[in-house]
Amino acid sequence: MSTTPPQGGGTGVSDVTKLHELGYAQELKRGMSGFSNFAVSFTIISILSGCLTLFAFGMNTGGPATMIWGWLLVGVFVVLVGLGMAEVCSSYPTAGGLYYWSAKLAKKNSALWSWFTGWFNLLGQIAVTAGIDFGCALFIGGFLTYTGALSPNVGFHTVQHEVVLITFILLAVHGLLNTFGVNLVSKMADISVWWHLVGVAVIVGVLAFVPSHHESASFVFTHFVNNTGFHAPIYVFLIGLLTAQYTLTGYDASAHMTEETHQADVAGPKGIVMSIIVSIIAGFILIVGVSFAIQPGKYTSEAGSLVAPGQIFIDALGKGGGLFLLLIAIVAQFFCGMSSVTANSRMIYAFSRDGAVPGHQTWHKINPRTRTPTNAIWFAAFGAFVLVIPYWFNTAAYAAVTSIAVIGLYIAYVIPVYLRVRAGSDFKAGPWNLGKWGVLNGTIATIWTVFICIMLLLPQLNPITLTTFNYAPVAVLVVIGFATIYWLASARKWFTGPKVQGSAAELAAIERELTLEGTAEAEHVHEMLHHPIETIEHDIHEHHEHHDPE
Repeated sequence: MSTTPPQGGGTGVSDVTKLHELGYAQELKRGMSGFSNFAVSFTIISILSGCLTLFAFGMNTGGPATMIWGWLLVGVFVVLVGLGMAEVCSSYPTAGGLYYWSAKLAKKNSALWSWFTGWFNLLGQIAVTAGIDFGCALFIGGFLTYTGALSPNVGFHTVQHEVVLITFILLAVHGLLNTFGVNLVSKMADISVWWHLVGVAVIVGVLAFVPSHHESASFVFTHFVNNTGFHAPIYVFLIGLLTAQYTLTGYDASAHMTEETHQADVAGPKGIVMSIIVSIIAGFILIVGVSFAIQPGKYTSEAGSLVAPGQIFIDALGKGGGLFLLLIAIVAQFFCGMSSVTANSRMIYAFSRDGAVPGHQTWHKINPRTRTPTNAIWFAAFGAFVLVIPYWFNTAAYAAVTSIAVIGLYIAYVIPVYLRVRAGSDFKAGPWNLGKWGVLNGTIATIWTVFICIMLLLPQLNPITLTTFNYAPVAVLVVIGFATIYWLASARKWFTGPKVQGSAAELAAIERELTLEGTAEAEHVHEMLHHPIETIEHDIHEHHEHHDPE
């Protein structure tokens, strides 16, 4: 696939012209191919992250039967949600994505719809970033324990401290990688696609042929396990859908990256839909493969371990082989966290560009050299770490963080889809659309999303104590309360939805200024590298001239 496709979109209008029509300047660097756009969403979905980091949750909350059949059930409805989002993305390919779509589709109270869509999207984006790096930290902690680098003979409270510290380091590294620019992230996301696909093939292939013992097909496809403390199997099955619903999130990244993608009004929608479909197929193969590798008689010990897939790998293959497969998963999760920070920062940048985030002048600022929203990147990383902190005292924190991610993202996903249904024939379709099926598709997607969000707010363990409490409802209510109070007290007086940055001439001026600033900074870096002493002396001289009183 060519990495330098034509500049025009599916309508024949250039990407920059289309962006100008939507009211924005081309501030971000447009350097992504359609494949790279798909790659970012596929990497954030990351079946080697979501499926595996919640595998222990699935083993205890419904067992293999719920994980496998729940994966297919959720997959069908997620495709419908993705189709609805893709259709709207084709009409409005902008980094703001969901909240911008809501403003344009709402016939009444467009600013209010946009406001709450944006805040739910912000919550979900930060929570999914937290969940990804939190899960990766759990796996790294397990890997270091299995190798002897960390002592296994410590209390669980010490393990909690270690995981929180590793999460902090991961978020910092992902912040730094994103700070270096979109080209690096784009290349790593491209690599990540193949790492995920080859990684799943290697893990499933090795687990299929190397172990001398496997569970039976009857066990894998029908065995139901309930270690939740609740007595209703249907309730346990429904809350067990979290594994699939959490994994299949993050594909809105393709929308948030459209201002950096060529042929955005077609490549963005395709990125959304294809990332979901490829993930469903590969994820099903992965879950089935790992479930067959569960060793007879060891289900309980594997389900109770810190890293259940790691223990399954080691029990099936021995320590060396198990650690090798675990390392494949960890690298995939690292890629996933990197791309999540990328997409999260673009959403923060766009929402701040429209004045909706406190301190928006800071979060909207673009680094002229890299053409990336550096401050928004660190906002995303810090916000994610805040959600991880409760793990210090709450063992159910990971399930809660993932529930918050699903609820925040899917509410934000479905609001524009619902508004598209309400728009009916008034909806102005882009070059990628569902035609007459758009309304029916959106209706089913909306009903499913409301249902699954309610389920994920409910308790996941019984009895309910401080250490088992699902604090997802608290986090969601805090965001709803903050957004509501902020709206009533202030924002309703000034937030009118997405802002137009200016006329065509003003947008062109913004772009020229960024280009000049970027050129000047690049030249300065070049001088620093080749003539460091002279450049520093020149900078000091200019600084004194600028600050000395006349």
